[in-house]
Amino acid sequence: MLQQPQPNRWSARLSPPLRVNNAAPSIWPDNVARHILDRVDSTNAEAFRLAPSLTGPAWIMARKQESGRGRRGRAWTDPPGNFAATLVLRPAGGPSDAARLSFVAALAVHDALKTLCGPSLNIALKWPNDVLLNGGKLSGILLESTGAAGQVATLAIGIGINLAAAPDQAAVESGATRPVSLLGETGLTVAPEDFLDALAAQFDAWHRQMLAYGFAPIRSAWLARAAKLGETIVARTGGTETTGRFDGIDETGALILTGPRGRHVIPAADIYFSGA
Repeated sequence: MLQQPQPNRWSARLSPPLRVNNAAPSIWPDNVARHILDRVDSTNAEAFRLAPSLTGPAWIMARKQESGRGRRGRAWTDPPGNFAATLVLRPAGGPSDAARLSFVAALAVHDALKTLCGPSLNIALKWPNDVLLNGGKLSGILLESTGAAGQVATLAIGIGINLAAAPDQAAVESGATRPVSLLGETGLTVAPEDFLDALAAQFDAWHRQMLAYGFAPIRSAWLARAAKLGETIVARTGGTETTGRFDGIDETGALILTGPRGRHVIPAADIYFSGA
């Protein structure tokens, strides 16, 4: 689930919208820096540029991201009002340990949305790193890293959320989950800065759980919020397609499918739902 960064020096609006303003203020985590920028090429790229000067974890948010990207180098559309931010960390351990932080990030996005918009919001998590609203793709998470000798030196956890607008269906690949926005689905508006506050607090809480108790509670919480658990889905990796019942994730975060030929453990794939 980890990807190496691209080459660089580090290698229809509803009317009237209802602005969310009744949630309790989030407490910013201790010893975590915050950088809010007007415009960047990519928040992940900016994270790697800033990393040498950072003394600890830092969130980097851009009001406008001009060259955002998702998994496998896919373009990520980022119109004004949407959320684009990256958390940069220096985690202990290797790539497999760092990769499990994508589940922490997904839980944080899920719970931040519920905190700001209410518990009835129909949010679910799609393996490996998407967040769904009413069955459509609201958010994507991209992990990139640098390091050597089996260790991760710097980890960038990029998070994009369609708060205000979503790309047209024609702009996404055939069969992909339809894109949606928070505003378009609910009529609610959330300022990116407000979402960052809630997200940072939720990530910190879940990360502390993982540091204290390991991946098991993260795995359980993620599965409790998972889309299509127990249902038939399709996993595609390159030219290989596997269809089976989604039975969960293992202790590494790999997908578990059960099909006619038995159990499949899949570390990386694109997932497709019937009728998506």
